[in-house]
Amino acid sequence: MTGPAAETKMQFLYALRSKGVTDGRVLSAMEQIDRGAFVRGLFSERAYEDMPLPIACGQTISQPSVVGLMTQALQVSPRDKVLEVGTGSGYQAAILSKLARRIYTVDRHIRLVREARRVFEELQLANITAFTADGSHGLPDQAPFDRIIVTAAAEDPPGPLLAQLKIGGIMVVPVGQSDTVQTLIRVRRTESGPVYDELRPVRFVPLLEGLGKDG
Repeated sequence: MTGPAAETKMQFLYALRSKGVTDGRVLSAMEQIDRGAFVRGLFSERAYEDMPLPIACGQTISQPSVVGLMTQALQVSPRDKVLEVGTGSGYQAAILSKLARRIYTVDRHIRLVREARRVFEELQLANITAFTADGSHGLPDQAPFDRIIVTAAAEDPPGPLLAQLKIGGIMVVPVGQSDTVQTLIRVRRTESGPVYDELRPVRFVPLLEGLGKDG
């Protein structure tokens, strides 16, 4: 993190730890990636607070502690190939880029993908590939993936995404109706079928099929 002053950075990391983000690699990645680079306009001064903020296309950038907890739950290793469904601001993909070998991220809004690509280039994050696509179908051409993270809520863990996960792989996804509190689920794909862990209540925008109106 290059933007904020040292005191702001310390407060940011303390807030993450106090919410349960304790994995040293995840904290290091979140220290390296400046959230301020992904927050534009009126809300930029609030970039280092632990709160979700509005971005373009009616979407949000998730609060840092939720990003940290989802990343921690994903248990990413340095050789992993990761699929992110829901690029949004690009913040989650940027953090994952510090932890994994290759990140593929998809979003249904072409404007968000274009803006995220620009930030990735500015931050010299060369191991991220961003696509405009219907993320509910994943990226069959790049499958299988070691890890999949979904940053929008589905009513059930999406079957097409589960099919693109390697045996032994992990998917983290919010599950529940869009107008109620959802549950963050970790799914491990095993030889005998998926194994589910419920992690915590969350609230995300719904996972929608098709492309956005700007796409």
